[in-house]
Amino acid sequence: MSDLGFQVIARRWRPRRFDELVGQEHIVKTLRNALETKRLAHAYLFVGPRGTGKTTTARILAKALNCTGGPKPDYALDDPVCLAIEAGSCLDVIEIDGASNRKLEDAQKIRDECQFAPSNCPYKVFIIDEVHQLTKEAFNALLKTLEEPPPWVKFILATTEADKVLPTITSRCQRLEFHPISEEVIAAQLTRIVKADAVTAEKEALTAIARLANGGMRDSQSILDQIISFSGKNVTEADVLSIYGLASAQQVSDLCQAITVSDGKKVLTICDVFHAEGRDLLRILADLQARVRSATLDAVRAGGSSSLLGSPLATEQLVRLLECLQEGEQGIRQGLSPRANFEVTLLKAIEQSRARSIDSLIKDISAAAAGLPRESGEKKNKEDRGGTRRSGGVGCLRPLSADGPRDSPHRGRAD
Repeated sequence: MSDLGFQVIARRWRPRRFDELVGQEHIVKTLRNALETKRLAHAYLFVGPRGTGKTTTARILAKALNCTGGPKPDYALDDPVCLAIEAGSCLDVIEIDGASNRKLEDAQKIRDECQFAPSNCPYKVFIIDEVHQLTKEAFNALLKTLEEPPPWVKFILATTEADKVLPTITSRCQRLEFHPISEEVIAAQLTRIVKADAVTAEKEALTAIARLANGGMRDSQSILDQIISFSGKNVTEADVLSIYGLASAQQVSDLCQAITVSDGKKVLTICDVFHAEGRDLLRILADLQARVRSATLDAVRAGGSSSLLGSPLATEQLVRLLECLQEGEQGIRQGLSPRANFEVTLLKAIEQSRARSIDSLIKDISAAAAGLPRESGEKKNKEDRGGTRRSGGVGCLRPLSADGPRDSPHRGRAD
């Protein structure tokens, strides 16, 4: 029989206090200061990508509001109220899934529930996840309650798509932006997790998992769980690359180098390797774009060129290269032959890395012409201005022949 007590990493390592949250220091500072100074808003709107800690922070805030002796930012983890909130058995902390409770009737139930005082806690907290899923009618039903709720009610709304939340709702909330978590922070947290779980993992493997997570801590932990199920207690980079179809950092570097030196043959050879290994072409393209973007920023800071990709490229060349990779993404995603479209995109990228704009060429030619010596030209102009053997024009002397003055063509002609 399977172990019924097993929990996945994302649940076992879910933060339970403010000091356990990683990657959202600005959120932690804002909420801690609000709790310490008693300047608590009646409604909060948590906005950010998936897996960045919105629901977790909402639960921590609910515990800070209702803990014994609260509201206060630091509470005991064994507090009975906090344990009840974690277990989902606290009657005064109501978590609502906005995707399945999105109708007008559901909003009316929330509005009616707000009129009753909390049973055991100082505050009745409503946590509405994926709030953008509510219908317009449901949003309108909550407007008055969100604007002037009873003193014992706090709303915490969470969403990944803030643009779908009505402006009238947003204006009634204090909005907090959750940022994607950096790869370095995610990799550091995964290192702590594998160490605590007695799992051996290569640093490159954890870095690859952090790349896959796209800024989501929960996604990285779910990926790590899957890798451990596949590899056991020894996680290697090769396992991560094999399961998720990633290209290694060295392969991406080799591809960048081949593009910058215009080695089309090597580019196609690397593409053949990707195809044979079953790599995810869209992910490789995303990795390439990240490298080119870093090089572009480096070129701007350095004053016009960068060698991060292997060979020096000007800023304009890097920008066109990045645009080429972005344009090729759609063809790879929707084209009939992703492999062919991927190869064509890379070959076009080679041309873009070699091309230069007309304005840039004119500027370089002008700069080169300005530095040419001008002595011979100046000498000639001086002779033209001061010489006496110039023909034509009023008052100019005609050149003399050895036999004296030339006869006029009209001399001896009868009138």
